[in-house]
Amino acid sequence: MSIFEDLKNGQSYDIRDPQYVKEAHSEIARCRHLCWQINGTDPDDRETIARLEGDLLGGLPHNTFLTPPFQVDVGCRLRLGENVFANHGLTVMSIGTITIEDGVMLGPEVALLTVNHEPENIRVIKTKEIRIKKNAWIGARVCILPGVTIGENAIVGTGSVVTKDVPDNCVAVGNPARVVKQL
Repeated sequence: MSIFEDLKNGQSYDIRDPQYVKEAHSEIARCRHLCWQINGTDPDDRETIARLEGDLLGGLPHNTFLTPPFQVDVGCRLRLGENVFANHGLTVMSIGTITIEDGVMLGPEVALLTVNHEPENIRVIKTKEIRIKKNAWIGARVCILPGVTIGENAIVGTGSVVTKDVPDNCVAVGNPARVVKQL
């Protein structure tokens, strides 16, 4: 089992652990280089961008596009459905696994963060998976924290910080985000 699966299953890791360094750092370096290539490509060269995004993610689903510039730290733990669109400025810390289902829209400068550090020892990390279900719409500059699920057809308003699950067919806004309307 890989450190990525261990982290997804709740195991903590010291970031100085040789196995963590070997697996995580090589994937982070691979992704950093691919993101650098993508972000430096002419934005009208969609064919090259799509090919590089496929390399980053191990394949690119039908009609899915991440608008450069963006940063993905662990591409092997980011799972995208079909017809996903992410606007520019996306920040993905996916070492704990992120699943984005079909039809999701992400506004500019969204942050998806699956990792945190232990307060008693900041060299120890722990992760929780993020899941964004079908047809959810995430507004600009939303920050989704570890362990959160965004429900199907849910809307998260601009600038929200999501610390808890958002149910299906609901609108959530604020810091921390709270449900203000059912659709």
